[in-house]
Amino acid sequence: MVTENALGEFLRARREQVGPAELGLPAGGSRRVAGLRREEVALLAGVSTDYYVRLEQGRERNPSAQVVEALARGLALDDDAVAHLHRLAQPAPARRRRARRPERVSPNLVRLMAGWPGTPAVVLGRCLDVLAHNALGEALFAGHTHSGDLVRLVFLDPDAREFYPDWERVAVNTVGGLRAAAGLDPDDPQLIDTVGELSVKSADFRRLWARHDIRQKTHETKRFRHRLVGELELSYEALTVNSAPGQQLIVYQAEPGSPSEAALALLGSLAAS
Repeated sequence: MVTENALGEFLRARREQVGPAELGLPAGGSRRVAGLRREEVALLAGVSTDYYVRLEQGRERNPSAQVVEALARGLALDDDAVAHLHRLAQPAPARRRRARRPERVSPNLVRLMAGWPGTPAVVLGRCLDVLAHNALGEALFAGHTHSGDLVRLVFLDPDAREFYPDWERVAVNTVGGLRAAAGLDPDDPQLIDTVGELSVKSADFRRLWARHDIRQKTHETKRFRHRLVGELELSYEALTVNSAPGQQLIVYQAEPGSPSEAALALLGSLAAS
């Protein structure tokens, strides 16, 4: 988690994921590196190769905002990754850390979710652990070893690939969300513990963590294979909880009139009984 060269590691990881053809560069003959060469990134960003090499090696740590934007264009970064790159280039001053209080969910928010009997809803903490849910939200994720922790469910639960038919996409997005949280507070003890445990226990997590993908949880359609009601295809919206920075309210919905809507209604009946 905490590294002396976070900026350089991010640049190198992202460079290795961009093929020259994606940016209109000739592929050339045999390439000894995955993705772009350092000199190609430097060319695309309009900086010298020597300067870019110093950035990757950590000998230059604070590029200007203009250089950061140029690097972002050269590496074809999306908005989330660009914001993360700016944070790495101009990190906030270190501050004295106070003991963090346990994350708690507002009783008003819990009551609000309880009033949605036909809509699964959960509140996630900064490490994507489930802090609260309504009855249908609980039923959606019930029956797993790590039902209360969506990161550990993906990487440590023995039936994760059965529960998530599109497991690889879910895993990439989950790690990207954890990376985004880590960028906001890389010294967070809970994040450090989570990343440390998963790095030891899951080779897939180590592989994806090394990619340095950044994915803010916003909205998506996700497939589930539920042990009680079968296939579900649900869209979700992720809403930030302004009264509790770091918390997210995730609300799931099925397409009206779809088989998933019928399966979700059945799940609600089973949960109520």
